[in-house]
Amino acid sequence: MINKASAFPAKGIILLFLLIVSGIYGYGQTTFIKHYGSKDGLPSNSCYFILQDKKGYIWVASDAGVSRFDGKVFENFSIDDGLADNQIIRLNEDRSGRIWFFSLNGQLSYFQNGVIYNESNDKLLQLLKFNGVVTSFFEDSKGRIWFGTNKNLLARWDGKSLKKYSSADPANQFINTFIYEDKSGRIWASTAHAVRIFDGEAFHKTTYKIGSLSYKTVKNLPNRTMYFLDKKGLNFKNGIQQQLTMKIDSNLLADNPGYFYAENQKALWLTTNSGVYHLETDGTKTHYLHNLTTNQVIKDNRENMWFATSNGIYMLPKKSKRVYIRDNRQGLSNNTVRSITKDYSGHLWLGLDNGKINVLNKSANQMQIIELQDKKKFNSIKQISTDSTGKTMFFSSDYGLGMLSAQHTNQNIKYLQETHSSGFVLKNFSVSSKNHLSLALSSGVVMVNDPFHKLSFTSSNYKEGENFFSNRAYRVYYDKDDNLWFSNVNGLAELSAGKLTRHYQRHPLLTKRINDIAQLPDGTIVLATDGYGLLFFKNNLLIRQITREDGLANNICKKLFIQKDHVWVVTTNGVNRIFLNSKNPVESFEYTNNLLDNDVNGLYVDRDTAYFATNHGLVFFANTPFDRNKEMPKVLISTIINNRKPLSLNTDSFNLAPAANNITFYYSALDFQNNYILYRYRLKSASPWTETKNRRLEFSSLEPGSYKFELSAKTNNSQWSKPVAVSFVLKAHFWQSWWFIFVILLLASFSFYKIAVIVTQQQKDKEQQRLLLKNKILMLEQQALQAMMNPHFVFNVMNSIQHYINTKDTSSANKILTGFARLIRKNLDICTKSFIALEEEIEYLTLYLTLEKKRFGEKFNYTIHIAPDIDQDETMIPSMILQPYIENAIWHGLMPKEEGGKISIVIQQENADYLLIQIIDDGVGIDNSLQVKRETHESKGMSLTQERINLINQIEANPIQISIKQNGNSGTTISILVPNK
Repeated sequence: MINKASAFPAKGIILLFLLIVSGIYGYGQTTFIKHYGSKDGLPSNSCYFILQDKKGYIWVASDAGVSRFDGKVFENFSIDDGLADNQIIRLNEDRSGRIWFFSLNGQLSYFQNGVIYNESNDKLLQLLKFNGVVTSFFEDSKGRIWFGTNKNLLARWDGKSLKKYSSADPANQFINTFIYEDKSGRIWASTAHAVRIFDGEAFHKTTYKIGSLSYKTVKNLPNRTMYFLDKKGLNFKNGIQQQLTMKIDSNLLADNPGYFYAENQKALWLTTNSGVYHLETDGTKTHYLHNLTTNQVIKDNRENMWFATSNGIYMLPKKSKRVYIRDNRQGLSNNTVRSITKDYSGHLWLGLDNGKINVLNKSANQMQIIELQDKKKFNSIKQISTDSTGKTMFFSSDYGLGMLSAQHTNQNIKYLQETHSSGFVLKNFSVSSKNHLSLALSSGVVMVNDPFHKLSFTSSNYKEGENFFSNRAYRVYYDKDDNLWFSNVNGLAELSAGKLTRHYQRHPLLTKRINDIAQLPDGTIVLATDGYGLLFFKNNLLIRQITREDGLANNICKKLFIQKDHVWVVTTNGVNRIFLNSKNPVESFEYTNNLLDNDVNGLYVDRDTAYFATNHGLVFFANTPFDRNKEMPKVLISTIINNRKPLSLNTDSFNLAPAANNITFYYSALDFQNNYILYRYRLKSASPWTETKNRRLEFSSLEPGSYKFELSAKTNNSQWSKPVAVSFVLKAHFWQSWWFIFVILLLASFSFYKIAVIVTQQQKDKEQQRLLLKNKILMLEQQALQAMMNPHFVFNVMNSIQHYINTKDTSSANKILTGFARLIRKNLDICTKSFIALEEEIEYLTLYLTLEKKRFGEKFNYTIHIAPDIDQDETMIPSMILQPYIENAIWHGLMPKEEGGKISIVIQQENADYLLIQIIDDGVGIDNSLQVKRETHESKGMSLTQERINLINQIEANPIQISIKQNGNSGTTISILVPNK
């Protein structure tokens, strides 16, 4: 390290608080590798073997059982689930989809369609008993499975019978035999001591030699070729031809190589006791998992690399998804990188803690360190930016700002001064294309017009609205037209051509805190808000808002970077890239979340790489184009439970019994990069999709019919995947069948017919009874009419007429005769009606009472009072019910008294339903009259009227109510409640 100190004058004062320490380092970077251990769900960290099956699941063999991994959940299996032993050292899949488990105790078991088979539930496995550990597995073109063991035993199994091969020659035994089939169909058996060829019946020794290091360092390829490692390196074998394709350092080959992975003779992934080595034919060597015992490496169907180790398993994403870290182990002054930018020559400038600035020349892989003397003032370099040329660098902390040339060696640093040496708290700064400098301070926004010649300001010379805008500020930003945008406690404002526009006054969202401001090429201003996502502002209009509902990692946005027409945003939960012209604009980088969750302090994105200043160091990954159609997860249904019983997954169609109407689907989406998975499903092809995050769906009490369960999934970065489908038919109970329903309908129709006949007959009988009642009422009405013409009454009227004739009082005779005639005519009118108007009834009663008055003279008086709220013409009452009661009151109430008496008829509305008619006399009283009567006398008119009323009450809904009572010692009141009609 070379330490160099420089001094510079400022107004005659020598400021000796600059120390530039420049050092040149040559360093690489660390690749981030995702680790899964027992804390993540593995049964043990001691992992021996990894397999990806045809469906895409990752299987892991460990010393505590087997795990099946879908990217989210480890599903573990042990002897409790059917494994022959918990210590599984190898896994293989055959063509029929069986996953074979090879245990340390030599016993075999396999997994198929959700069930683990062993000797107890598969009798054929009882044949596969070896006295040693299975070390190799091979299925030939005829479907025969070959098992190599660590003993003098090679076994061939055709699914029905087992053939064993061994050697009596101690020097050429079948120990750790590896089987290879060439393109002509010949079977080769290779051991450490000999190579044999199979003639269909037996093996014969040959002069060929393979010389592999161990049974682990041999690998069959799908095209019937083979790779193997010997003492020189990687060899390729095609039938009898073989060649050395890559020489390997003998030290690596001596470090206990395990199962390897070769890439088209151009590269090799080698596992050793010291970690994993990626070796390329050009001599490039990359070392992963330093000093960690690795047992196997595989590449999955999405080009991710998986490593089985003594400390769990590791996943290295495919090259375009790899994340790299440069920290203090690769030359950074410390791991806390606060800010980042790039200068005109392409060097990365990093602002760190403890007064350090690091400059990285990535092409030369060199690092230079600038160390500031005033570490208290510049303890944390939170922002670092360039001028418009990229040749002058500005940097700041909370309490200071400085500038220097990008060609910084032996250059002076100028520091921002407040003329009166008053302190200030700096939140942010921005440099315009015209080299104006604006500062966001805790006291407001300050403008410095010519920082290159005078890097200072005077707080006493603040002019509100010109070079100073009060209120605590958070961010300042010069757009491409040199307009100044800034956010403070009030919100967003813009200074353009000396005119201040307070945008927050017209847009409520612009009053919220804004953490960062950037501009798109089309002039749109992008705002990173503190809780409201991203806002897009153009032509004084808020044209768009992007939030978590659109896929944003979090609505709290901290930093922005514009790279062409893409917006990169740092949130508190990760990083997003925004494609503004896309239907689904937000891309997530979930595989970076372990490093870029809540520790990103700044970012810089160029054409090839995205760089992030984090608390872990400098994190970067490739800036590659994105295609949502290539990122769709693969959906798999793992288990189907029907009425608590599992269904076979061999078929995609089921016929279920009527009672089996409860069905549960367990499923997952295979995706080893993204943590967020959304599912959608439906039971009918014509039904709308339903979205869910659950990995289990239960349908209970299903109706009989045909169903098609469809399921698809998506991530934040993908379209919906192609649905998987399971069809099933739920049969109907016999009582739900068409013939049963037809019979029930037939019986119901017949029953309804019989009921209808009975009801109709009852209605006819009732109607007939109703007619009989009406006839009887008519008869009673006729009898009542006759009764109304009481013989005594008629006789007395005729005597009165005769008297007036004899006394030659023809006027009185004519009056009585005329009234009597009108009364008879009225009787004839009302006898044809069951109900008459109250007005007509009053007219009839007036005629009757007038005649009675003429007969009795002053001995009889009457009054009729009708409430004024009663409409006499519209109010209907039964005909011929009042006269018998009035006549009875006259003859039996008033006439027994020598002085006669009075009758009052009062009619009023009792309530909304009834009319009250009262006949009140001051006669002897009904109770007294009954006591003095010597013989029983019943008024025929009253009895007929009562009988009529009884019959009417049977027909009408509301009954007529009559009560008769004596008024104290004398007098009688007859109350008749007549329903309104």
